[in-house]
Amino acid sequence: MDDLTVIIHSYSSSDIVKCIKSAQLLTKQIIIIGEEKRIQVKKKLDTLNLKIIPLPNPGIVELARVFGISKSQTDWVFLLDADERMTSKLAEEIEHAIKSNEYSHYQVSRKEILFHQYWLKYGGWWPNYQTRLINKKYFVDWPKHIHSTPVIKGKKGFLSEPFLHYSQNDFSDIINRTIIFESNESELLFKAKRHVSTFTFFRKFFGELFRRLIYWQGFRDGTIGIIESIYQAFSKTITYIFLYEKSRSI
Repeated sequence: MDDLTVIIHSYSSSDIVKCIKSAQLLTKQIIIIGEEKRIQVKKKLDTLNLKIIPLPNPGIVELARVFGISKSQTDWVFLLDADERMTSKLAEEIEHAIKSNEYSHYQVSRKEILFHQYWLKYGGWWPNYQTRLINKKYFVDWPKHIHSTPVIKGKKGFLSEPFLHYSQNDFSDIINRTIIFESNESELLFKAKRHVSTFTFFRKFFGELFRRLIYWQGFRDGTIGIIESIYQAFSKTITYIFLYEKSRSI
């Protein structure tokens, strides 16, 4: 497609080439946003005819996405992280959606594939809609905090085909991501002057565990779903432990 650019945010994934090749199912116009040194060691990228724009790691993906959108030259953009994959069916649906010109932006469901083999259907992971297809002339801004929702004018649509998310390779990878993401989240809570106490740790852990495991039926994904539900409760609690540490260091 000539009127669409795929913007790929890459700071940590080792599978960026697979991501790029999947994006080429949709368009040849692809922008890679990432740290220059990290990009330069990926020699395979030189043969893929890409536009590579260095950007120091901003800490959260939202800032990199805004930067990438500002650098694109097409009316439409699709946002893809390096650990995500386009599919041929989704690419076909996107082409039809853009030709119809009915909506200013679209939300797309995301399949969470844990350890490259387990599709998490429960626990709040599916369909996990994400705003990824955007007509730039309607784009306003993206709030500068983690997991924020972009501000876009016009009418929102939904696509039926999902993209794939291979976010975690093993438990070591999970823990490393937790340290980064929850540290950022706790910093936002700290700036917002959120209160934390010993009781908060229990409330956050058991509240998140109930939501993931029972309310959203994470147990239906079997052992891996139970493990993931426990991990999400742990991750949520770590955020507030970090917040406690920051609040006591004043």
